[in-house]
Amino acid sequence: MKTYKVKSITISRKPGKDRDGFWTAFIGLFMENNPHLKAKEPFEVLDIKNIEKVRIHDLRNISYYLMGNDIVINDLTEITIDTKDNIVTFTGKQKL
Repeated sequence: MKTYKVKSITISRKPGKDRDGFWTAFIGLFMENNPHLKAKEPFEVLDIKNIEKVRIHDLRNISYYLMGNDIVINDLTEITIDTKDNIVTFTGKQKL
């Protein structure tokens, strides 16, 4: 489990090594809200392999963008990412 000081994150996916198997969670960490609107690059990218499911706990300002299949979570002060049994769980704090 690791905690990051961030303003927003994007959650995306990439195919895994086996087409019918688990996917790779592709997480972008940003210091500003709505980075996808400004084509900003994340200050850090996390590739978490062999993931079946993503859980989001105790966060409220979440958007799902159908054009890019990304989830954007804004107004964060911190995010904690935990990986266990092919599941990634996000918990954090938001300033709304």
